[in-house]
Order: sequence, then C-alpha cells, then structure tokens
Amino acid sequence: MYWIIILIVIIIGLPFLFLAPGHASKTMKAPFYGRNFAHRGLHSEDKSVPENSLAAFRLAVEAGYGMELDVQLSKDGEVVVFHDDDLKRVCGVDARVDELDYSELSKLRLCGTEERIPLFSEVLDTVNGKTPMIVELKTGKRNKELCLKTLDMLNAYGGDACIESFDPFIVTWFAHHAPKLLRGQLSQRTKDFREGGLKPATAFILGNVLFNVLARPHFIAYRIGERPLPVRFSEALGAMPVGWTSHDPASEKRRDAVIFEFYRPEIRYK
Repeated sequence: MYWIIILIVIIIGLPFLFLAPGHASKTMKAPFYGRNFAHRGLHSEDKSVPENSLAAFRLAVEAGYGMELDVQLSKDGEVVVFHDDDLKRVCGVDARVDELDYSELSKLRLCGTEERIPLFSEVLDTVNGKTPMIVELKTGKRNKELCLKTLDMLNAYGGDACIESFDPFIVTWFAHHAPKLLRGQLSQRTKDFREGGLKPATAFILGNVLFNVLARPHFIAYRIGERPLPVRFSEALGAMPVGWTSHDPASEKRRDAVIFEFYRPEIRYK
C-alpha cells in the first residue's frame, strides 16, 4: 500500500521537479514586464539599418524600446554582438565569427552598409541605461569564458539587463553564478529544433524545457505559435511568458514581454 502512495507522489511530483521555474522578485521582473523589445535592435526589413548594429540600437533607444541582442566571442576573446555562427549571411564572408580576431571582424560591413560588427562594450555605452536589454548568449566551444566576460560587463553596467540562451547549460551557469540576474530559457517547438538539425531526443527535451530542472529560468522565451503543455505548465508555476519574434501586436496577448521586428508597437502594453 505504501509503495503505491509513494509511486503516486513521485508521478505527481515529477512535473514540478522538472518544470518549475526559478523565483524572481517583482523588482527583478519590473524593467521587462509588459514591454516590447526590438529584435536585434530596431533594424529595418530592407537591411538599410542592419540587425545587431549600433545604428539599430540607437534607433531603439530613441524610440524608447527595450532591445534584444546576441553576444559571442571572437577568436581573440572579445565579446562581440552578432547573431549567426558564420559571417556569410550578414557580411558575405565564408568564415566563422570565432575564427577571426576582432581586428579582422571590425573591417567587415553589415548587409552592405557602413555599419560594422560592434563590441558588446560599445552597445552598453550606446544604450547607457536608457532602456532595458535582453542579452542572448550564443552557444559555442568557450561557453564559460563567454559567460564570465558577459557577466563581468553586466555587473559593471548601470542599466537594466537580463540574459537568455537556447543552451540550458548557459542558463544554469547564470543560475549558480548570478542568481539575482533575471535569466530566461529560449526555446521553440520540437519540430523547429528537428528542422535545425538536432536529434529527436535532444529536440524533444529542449522543446519541452525539461532542462528547467537545472536552469530554473525566470522566464521562457518561446517562439511565437502554439506552446506545448510543459511550457504552459512552467508558466503556470510562475515563469514569465515571453514571445519571439513577433510581427503582430496580437502577440502581446497572454505574454509578459514580446520581442518584435518590422513594425512599431507600443513601448509598454501592460
């Protein structure tokens, strides 16, 4: 009889164990709650203002929007703001970001404009605490170095910023080393992960945020569309629902923050 009760308790408790978010105070959430964040800055669809450029971040600040951006390491260990692993799509160069020193990266131009790949420090100087930032850490071979350098720069920064990553081990690192910094788990449907080349088991685990058991994110930034039951359950337990990448103000419904591009929503909607 007792073993049946124990088994029932285990079965009921497992979803809570695996999916429960970390606790974030209202003060931690406040700068990000009910706001729209410009995806990779306020860049333009015609690429005249490139993504992740200083021009895009200046425009976001001028408009009063928060912003989302991506950081990774150059070969010589500089924290640079760039989304893709390789430079082909944005810079027309067949090389990886982490294969070039920043002196080489700085000579490249974004989307055929005069804009160049910025250092994270330059973006921090540009934003200067005027609007909040969501900083996505890209996964790579030197994750710990990226985490350490990003955290050091955020600790020295006076403005509001939080971190997110698709890599749950990066989110876990911040849970242990910066528990008071708002952190988020980026995710999308299992099908989307599979289309990106991940194996079925890995795609299922990531798509259903089962690494919450380690990362304990304060928010889940999920790709706009249907959210699976484990994600909705985690939100019911207190994770802030965040949506990316929105092209319609209707995305604000039932979300605590929205990452948008190519339209001009309200700065705040809650």
